[in-house]
Amino acid sequence: MSEAIQAQLKRGVLELCVLALLSRGDAYAYEIASRLAKGIDMGEGTIYPLMRRMQSDGLVDTYLVESSSGPPRKYYKLTTSGQASFAAQKDEWTAFSKAVDEILWGPK
Repeated sequence: MSEAIQAQLKRGVLELCVLALLSRGDAYAYEIASRLAKGIDMGEGTIYPLMRRMQSDGLVDTYLVESSSGPPRKYYKLTTSGQASFAAQKDEWTAFSKAVDEILWGPK
């Protein structure tokens, strides 16, 4: 698969993946970026603009937590709108991936 196609696929599911991670618990951006890098090989620089956009869209809120190893960390948590968006996107992903699977592998 070409790098351009891989990049497009990753960008297409990035917000859904962040919402999924935050649905399991609050996290700071570096932690989210590390989990995405491990799971889908997404670069750290991609996460910060996405988190700012998701905050301005009302999907996440932030709060600071003191750190013993440096400045306070900004944690992200899902808002009610973020939870609703995650549920809707998850449903859309399930239907889309099922349709793609049927095209690739045939009906089950």
